[in-house]
Amino acid sequence: MFVLLLLLFIVVPIVEIYVIIQVGQTIGALWTIALLVADSILGWMLMRSQGRAAWRRFNDAVAAGRVPAREVLDGALVIFGGALLLTPGFVTDIFGLLFLLPPTRVAIRGLLVRRVAGRVFFAVPGSAGRRPPPPRPGGDVDGTATEVDPRALP
Repeated sequence: MFVLLLLLFIVVPIVEIYVIIQVGQTIGALWTIALLVADSILGWMLMRSQGRAAWRRFNDAVAAGRVPAREVLDGALVIFGGALLLTPGFVTDIFGLLFLLPPTRVAIRGLLVRRVAGRVFFAVPGSAGRRPPPPRPGGDVDGTATEVDPRALP
């Protein structure tokens, strides 16, 4: 966790300042500032449109009776991408675009799901250090079943 915080609060701003200075020396200070303002405005507009699309897909999933897990993750990625685009700097803008553009967002979502899915079991209290049991051949499940008369239900 310390390395991540070090990266976020020290390394990223230093890289951003370096890239802004390099771009400023190449195209000039005013053009660099204009480019930073323009990409923030365009990022805001892209975040708004992608956020609306994610919200629409979320509502469609809920209306269809599905769990909107993918839609919630897409919404979180859109918010995170928008925050990166609104942050002044070119490097964060590139990553923000990756989170906002649908094709790259799908790839990032897949990576996150695969990375987190293996850790979900270990996040359950009392399961630290234990591996989930291997699947049984044939898909047998231990337990009991009770027949219920549907007419007797309230």
